[in-house]
Amino acid sequence: MHHSATAAPSDDGPVTSRRRPSPFSLAAWKQFVHVAKPYWLGDQKKAAWTLLALLIVLMLAETKFAVMLNDQSGEMASALAGREADRFWNSVYACLGILAFAVPIYAFYYYMRDAFANQWRRWLTGRFLDGYLRDRKYYALGSEGEIDNPDQRISEDINTFTGRSIHFLLIFLGSLMQLVAFSTVLWSISHLLVAVLAVYALVGTFVALYFFGKPLIQLNFWQLRREADFRFGLMRLRENAESIAFYRGEAQERAQIDSKFGKVFTNFARLIKQQRALNIFQRGFNQLTIVLPSVILANAVLSGEMEVGRAVQATGAFVAVLGAVALIVDNFESLSRFVAGIDRLQALSKLVLTDPTSQPEAPNDQHPLIQTEVGDHLALDAVTLYTPQYERMLVKELTLALKPGDGLLITGDSGCGKSSLLRAIAGLWRSGTGVIRQPPIEDVFFLPQQPYMQLGSLRSQLIYPSLETSLGDERLLAILDEVHMEELAERVGGLDAVQDWEKLLSVGEQQRLAFGRVLVRQPSIVILDEATSALDSSNENALYERLRSAGTTVISIAHRPAVLRHHTHVLRLVGAGAWELHPAQGYQFDRPLLVDPAQTT
Repeated sequence: MHHSATAAPSDDGPVTSRRRPSPFSLAAWKQFVHVAKPYWLGDQKKAAWTLLALLIVLMLAETKFAVMLNDQSGEMASALAGREADRFWNSVYACLGILAFAVPIYAFYYYMRDAFANQWRRWLTGRFLDGYLRDRKYYALGSEGEIDNPDQRISEDINTFTGRSIHFLLIFLGSLMQLVAFSTVLWSISHLLVAVLAVYALVGTFVALYFFGKPLIQLNFWQLRREADFRFGLMRLRENAESIAFYRGEAQERAQIDSKFGKVFTNFARLIKQQRALNIFQRGFNQLTIVLPSVILANAVLSGEMEVGRAVQATGAFVAVLGAVALIVDNFESLSRFVAGIDRLQALSKLVLTDPTSQPEAPNDQHPLIQTEVGDHLALDAVTLYTPQYERMLVKELTLALKPGDGLLITGDSGCGKSSLLRAIAGLWRSGTGVIRQPPIEDVFFLPQQPYMQLGSLRSQLIYPSLETSLGDERLLAILDEVHMEELAERVGGLDAVQDWEKLLSVGEQQRLAFGRVLVRQPSIVILDEATSALDSSNENALYERLRSAGTTVISIAHRPAVLRHHTHVLRLVGAGAWELHPAQGYQFDRPLLVDPAQTT
């Protein structure tokens, strides 16, 4: 698995390359709309709005029952104060009747809320995966390092985004309903309470935004990122366990993991300190609601102008309305984490969800691109290749053409650009100039030195990357025989056996199984990047003979002189962009002729 992350800030503080938006700024709202709009206005809009309407109906019912229960609590208090037994028990029975309907509605409301968020997550995850896998953007993001941990943004940040979006949307609508319903009750009891409540809520919201806003956004953003980096470090340890064990590299691995976790720990320590201050404020802000209504209404109750039950109703209404208008204060920490996640998700969406037809990638003078065209055979016309960030020229004005059935052996010193040239032919690297012509991409097959072994059945390994094949079991078993793995199917339990193939098979067996994929697909061009390095000479020779006998065009990187006879041309990369092209017949690996590219035909 490839991973690239931009540098994290120092532990002196969460310094960012750009400012993180406030939870309630225009920038944060635009980010939210950018990610959310396609679901609500796209192909799923009918289902989305229907589910939202159902949830609103459930909230209205829940709010109505809450007002009724608040009224009955006041009625019970007044009945107890007046020692009216019948009035008290009638109120109890009324409460039980209300609860018989309110409890199931409450449970169904939360079930529908979570189911709605889960449906949205499935749709949005599918949309991001389509963009992430389209045009091999997952490869470009990893090689160019434009964004950190895109995989974890898709798996975790989308889940947080959909769940929190539905949560905050519904509590906002619920608070609005609660505000209207209980404000009417409160206004009928005391105008002064309404005025005090308005001032109290506005002051509390201002303090929360002004003093706690920006620090919590910054700290939550970096916590998400550093947690992702720490998880990735542990994942790399597991995936490369054998290599690390051979090197006995536990000390260095521990040092790197400790470094990543140290950043997690330090940032979280700052976060909980900031949260502590917010908790003190929130707790004091909320607890004062126990005292304020009683103080304001005390004289009216003590003088007999107001029943105790009315005061209890007023206190309940005051708390309900304050909860509605103090929504920001009560949910500020959660909102901060939510906005931090939106920021990460929106940055990924800009890279993977852009429409390739609306914004075509065009070359320019600073960053020219190698052009690709469909042709009958492979041909390179004046191709100049750079590393992805244009730091170094690898090949200068390379021109060659291969007829069907030809074989090209690419050789040269380590680091001269052999594998990079194969990446350019495969369309992975386009940094440079010139034109590459080749048959349609489905007729070109690439075999790396370390084959990719998918987690799946033996059948899926053979037909990879296809999802299905028209070949029957008899033909698939025959292909295993052709790559000298005739006993594998019987050993593992048949073509449908599922194993961890990377651990079960040696590298040589994996390379032979990868050759089996070529025989299943039967492409016109096969590109081998030292794809036989772990094979003995007899297996290597047999597999090359199988490709050549089928008339396949072969492009290889190899260092063994024995493979020379399976090729018709040798391309030697000299370095600094220079290259030379020779007939394979009579070529000597140890005495190559060095010429200037301009003089090579």
